[in-house]
Amino acid sequence: MERPWLKRYDSGVPFTIIYPQVALPWFLKQAAERYPFRACTIYRDRVLSYAQVDTMSTHLARWLRKLELQKGERVGLALPNSAQFVIAFYAVLKAGGVVVALNPAYKERELAYQITDAGIRTVIGLRTLRGMFASLTEYTPLERWILTDDDDLNDLQAWSEPSEKNGGQVETSREIAWSELLRRGFDRLPPLPVLDPTDVAVFQYSGGTTGIPKAAIGLHRNLVANTLQFRHWLVGMQDGNEVVLAAIPLFHVYGMVIAMSVGVALGASIVLIPDARDTDQVVHHIQAYRATLFPGVPSLYQAINRHPSVLAGAVDLSSVKACISGSAPLLRETKEEFERLTGGKVMEGYGLSEAPTATHCNPMLGENRIGSIGLPLPDVDCCIVDLEDGVTPCDIGKPGELIIRGPQVMAGYHQRPEETAQALRSGWLYTGDIAYMDADGYFYLVDRKKDLIKVGGFQVWPREVEEILAAYPGVKEVAVAGVPHPQKGEIVKAWVVPESGAGLEVEDLKRWCLGHLVRYKVPEVIEFVPALPRTSVGKVLRRELVRMEIERTRKDEKAG
Repeated sequence: MERPWLKRYDSGVPFTIIYPQVALPWFLKQAAERYPFRACTIYRDRVLSYAQVDTMSTHLARWLRKLELQKGERVGLALPNSAQFVIAFYAVLKAGGVVVALNPAYKERELAYQITDAGIRTVIGLRTLRGMFASLTEYTPLERWILTDDDDLNDLQAWSEPSEKNGGQVETSREIAWSELLRRGFDRLPPLPVLDPTDVAVFQYSGGTTGIPKAAIGLHRNLVANTLQFRHWLVGMQDGNEVVLAAIPLFHVYGMVIAMSVGVALGASIVLIPDARDTDQVVHHIQAYRATLFPGVPSLYQAINRHPSVLAGAVDLSSVKACISGSAPLLRETKEEFERLTGGKVMEGYGLSEAPTATHCNPMLGENRIGSIGLPLPDVDCCIVDLEDGVTPCDIGKPGELIIRGPQVMAGYHQRPEETAQALRSGWLYTGDIAYMDADGYFYLVDRKKDLIKVGGFQVWPREVEEILAAYPGVKEVAVAGVPHPQKGEIVKAWVVPESGAGLEVEDLKRWCLGHLVRYKVPEVIEFVPALPRTSVGKVLRRELVRMEIERTRKDEKAG
């Protein structure tokens, strides 16, 4: 097949990569051997070296085996961005387990679904979740939880590997303290298993905004491939000299791969921010630790652009070399202002849980095209196919469904053969995203296939309408979706977050849209709201807005 994007690669980025036949912890082992005393994690100003993180994760892995963790068994991590997350992640993999990263902010019902679906017996989580874990044992497979919190940080920093002689036993009850496992040695311990690249590494839950969440199965070789693809893409980054700001959640595959795994492959110091909404901390840590690589989402970059200290010129952000932006469209104004403030490059990219995590990105040195998700990464083939038959390739510039094949594509969905067969066809991953490609091989997202709005037989893509409304002065954020209508079937509705003191009027916004869109695309209803519901990585939950609209309509009908 033709690959016009290869001509646009930065010098030094290979068209294809020779992937080592290793499991994901190999990167940590390599970094620990090359940079044993370099900071691996920086969390709440506590520093752990690569040698410490590697040794601690091995120690915890051996205890997991002692606790009868079987190879291929799923282990939940209910932790925010922290040193404990990094240690536990590699420990589970070294023990032969499968990481199921859980959002620690989830409520019991949300945790129960994933614990049951994945068959999780052991969770490593926050001490504050103890009561919830105890409740979950009553009706899920959960049997045991290992608890930690920030009180363990001093123990981590001062930790040295205990000898087997001071071991003793750890009570194998339902609840185990992380600190106890670190303190205790061990004897007669089963050896760690030999890992194969085809072993399962992670379950990443996907599809929660459009249906029942399902676990995408990521093999070790998938994550190794994506880590190396991005390591090669980041030309100019120097092994052993970079600092990654990890503010995006590591429990999401975007943060897990781009911030943590790529960071480890670089031998970089990973500065961990547990709450990306705390912009004060984000700005402080960029300056304090001279962050050079900063993966994030557009709303985070925009929040930094508007931060009072940044506006006052009181913060030095000049250390930032590269930012990968994903999960939502990147506006020109956000990109250009952040690049002006830092002198670095903000590159919009694209990925999904089913190809953990990235498949496209704009070049680091070459041309970045506004509105484009960039070029396919090395060894990634892409095609735009007809929406009706799913096979016929579309002409250049014509929208269709984006399909992908590459070494990072998942093995399938856990226990969902029908969904797997729908997503993986003839070696291609059908993304469900509508996109088009220009003549130079740059790709552009139009919208999600499932978010298409049908108005009187015409097709309306929400993103197109959102971009027009977002350009109106005083509009801070906007989301557009189709909502049911008793006579018309479906109408276009917009939810608009105004800038403080903007004084927006509905009719003015509609007139603005009429000046830029055909009439059937203009929102019939515009509602002003204080904020938009978002996922943990900043993606607007259009389906949640529609759900709330339907519930409100039903209540009004009953009241009437």
